[in-house]
Amino acid sequence: MLLITPPLLEFGRHPGHRHTCRRWRVLLSAARVATLSAALWATGSAWAQGPAAAPSAPGRSALTVQLVTPQRANWPQQISANGSIAAWQEVVISAEVSGLRLVEVAAQVGDRVRRGQLLARLSTEMLQADMAQTRAAVNEAQALLAEASANADRARELKPSGVFSVQQTTQILTAEQTAKARVESLLARLQADQLRQTQARIVAPDDGVISARTALEGALAQPGQELFRLIRRGRLEWRAEAASAELARIQPGMAASVITPSGRSVAAKVRLVAPTVDAQSRNGVVFVDVQPDAELRPGMFARGQIVLGQSPSLSLPQSAVQLKDGFSYVMRVGADQRVILAKVSVGRRSGERVEIIDGLAADAAVVASGSAFLADGDRVKVVAGSVSASVSAPVGASLSPSPAAAAASSPR
Repeated sequence: MLLITPPLLEFGRHPGHRHTCRRWRVLLSAARVATLSAALWATGSAWAQGPAAAPSAPGRSALTVQLVTPQRANWPQQISANGSIAAWQEVVISAEVSGLRLVEVAAQVGDRVRRGQLLARLSTEMLQADMAQTRAAVNEAQALLAEASANADRARELKPSGVFSVQQTTQILTAEQTAKARVESLLARLQADQLRQTQARIVAPDDGVISARTALEGALAQPGQELFRLIRRGRLEWRAEAASAELARIQPGMAASVITPSGRSVAAKVRLVAPTVDAQSRNGVVFVDVQPDAELRPGMFARGQIVLGQSPSLSLPQSAVQLKDGFSYVMRVGADQRVILAKVSVGRRSGERVEIIDGLAADAAVVASGSAFLADGDRVKVVAGSVSASVSAPVGASLSPSPAAAAASSPR
């Protein structure tokens, strides 16, 4: 800083000392202004050169990741379908006799019954009375038959002697035949009464599950009136609807699976394919036998798959694939430990794995999980031994800064 001082003057002795003092004050003020301007200019130059002179910012921290490579395996070719669960065969059980009252109902909805098991019983008093009357008539007819047979035997013995005329002999032999027919008729009637007695017990025609019941104790049963519904053998089927273009690829005996409401898969098998296609939906029905399961009920909606065969495929864990702007991407790691954003085409899904159709080599190393936190070109630190070519389940991956990088990390 420049310091200007006026010369020593004897202000009291010199006559022009006032004029000289004023002049030096003006010069001193001008010097101070110049000094302050120089200081401000120097400060502004330092600020302008600040970013260039500032120390360089620390680089982006490296992230620790685990890698996987695509797995090659045979995947099933499947057709997804929707449909309803129905009973394989549902039998309507009704009474075969009329005018009889229900005195016992022995089965309820949901009961598992065996073939011949009692479901309901009708009153038999009237049937027993009819059967007793028929037995009496049979006994009477048998007595008349015995008398007619004896007369016929005598007529046949005396026929050569001529005791009976031809007409009388014919009448006696005809009476014997009539008595025999009468006895046979009454025996048939007795057998019918016994059958009606048996039909008073309503039994299950086959093994199965009672799906409906309308029988009530005290009600009169009529022939053909529904009393019970039985799902034969407890078998269910999935009536899947498939597009007409896919029906030709489906054959009886193919494996299938049905998804329960809880998400479990139930094994099934194609039994037959309908020969017709619905004119409105252009879909055909595929009848699929389903294994018994507590969650499946007739009438419920279900979805599932029909397995057509198997084909080789490459797959990655679902955690390694990220969806962005409607496309699928993976983070491939190059030799320089930097990630490369790669667009891939995906196909089928099986559990936690996704089929990779195109866009990725079979030996590519891909970030196993957490790729959404990475950007194209980021440097990563790979966990030793993390690359695997035969992963059967998603590989757990960590995505966290390394200790050294964390210490030097700075905001992006």
